[in-house]
Amino acid sequence: MIERLVTMRQCLLMDRLLNRLHVFTLIMAAALALLMLVTDAMGLAAQDATGGGKPATAVSQSTSPFTGTITATYYLPVVRAPRPPMPPPLPPPAIFTSIEPVDFAAAAAALHEMGLELAYNKIGFHHGMGGIAGDDPEFVQMLEELDAAGVPIFLKSVDNAQPIFIAQELMRTSGVSHTLVFRQVSGPDSSYDYDVPVYTLPPAEAAQLHWQKHMEAFPPELDPSLIWLETVNEVDKERSDWLAQFALATAQIALAEGFRWAAFGWSSGEPEREHWESPWMLAFLRLAGEHPDQIAIALHEYSYHPDQISHWYPNLLGRFQEMFDVCDAHGIPRPTLLITEWGWEYASVPSPHQAMADIAWATWLYAAYPEVKGAAIWYLGGGFGDIHQQARLLITPVRDYSLTHYFGYTPGIGGIDPLLFRPGPPTQMGPTAAAIWRPRPADMR
Repeated sequence: MIERLVTMRQCLLMDRLLNRLHVFTLIMAAALALLMLVTDAMGLAAQDATGGGKPATAVSQSTSPFTGTITATYYLPVVRAPRPPMPPPLPPPAIFTSIEPVDFAAAAAALHEMGLELAYNKIGFHHGMGGIAGDDPEFVQMLEELDAAGVPIFLKSVDNAQPIFIAQELMRTSGVSHTLVFRQVSGPDSSYDYDVPVYTLPPAEAAQLHWQKHMEAFPPELDPSLIWLETVNEVDKERSDWLAQFALATAQIALAEGFRWAAFGWSSGEPEREHWESPWMLAFLRLAGEHPDQIAIALHEYSYHPDQISHWYPNLLGRFQEMFDVCDAHGIPRPTLLITEWGWEYASVPSPHQAMADIAWATWLYAAYPEVKGAAIWYLGGGFGDIHQQARLLITPVRDYSLTHYFGYTPGIGGIDPLLFRPGPPTQMGPTAAAIWRPRPADMR
């Protein structure tokens, strides 16, 4: 009986509430209708008072009733649902190592059964004029052995097309997807600066001129469908909006002419997040994200420290993650990224032991992002002291590391969390009895 009384009381309360809501709805509808009529009447009176040259008194002089139809369009405010939050970050890549060269086809199949994808070492070399010869035997042997093992090579060269051509022809024969980047610093017009566009011109006009200058200097032996072309280097971040428009215009030219083009070549530690988020830059990022095989972002990552590559991470090394985070926030596919200069300082490389420990950490970071195609160690070319001799000592260690190490990364897109890769990962370089998974140490979990 008590339960029935409670139920009846609840029904009465609900009935009263519905009645009040009904009355409130009728009052609001009447008020809105009255407001619409008043607004329409005022608008009609204003129209008659000013339209067709009729005097304002024409309304009061008319004795005929209004028989037309008054129509009005009302727009409700646009309500957009908030962008759904990004999924949680993906786990860092698992690290595998072996004494003998890895059978990468078998390794990829085993990883696939675990729901993982295979990533190779992504650290390669930057070549140039002078320094180590483009056809240096040790250097060429590294290229040939990596190509034969199916390991993608990341190689950048400035002015000297020979090393790019050698790797290009290996790629043409084997079908291995090497990432080869060429940039021209000098050309037939000695008065022109091939590194940066003419900022005083409108962006589209500067893009046409700069492209023409680089086409006049482009080595005919290089295949634009196989290699990436850089046409600018360490541009002015304070002109980022202008540069975004320049990049959009240049990208359209590259797409039309069948080139693979990499934009910007930002200095290490640049640009700032707000530069990525300007309207023109977002438009370029979207274009690049939609053409990952033809348009890329190029940037440099230096630590500016003689023997610690993770110095100031992620503001120097790993800064690219901020650009990916901007793309995620705006629903833009992450674009292809080429780290076309990578290293410690402009004129020095640490000892091979320290350098390889740093390389192991950095390539572990890059393995988490399939959009990052690789990074080029500065520098096998000449003109910067004896850095080419120091970098030469890394050719064989990098080759051996590439043949005996790989990573298993989780496919998909997760939120960006640079802390997952903060310095201190497993970088042991000693051999192991068999390919094993190296878990992250407890202090990194």
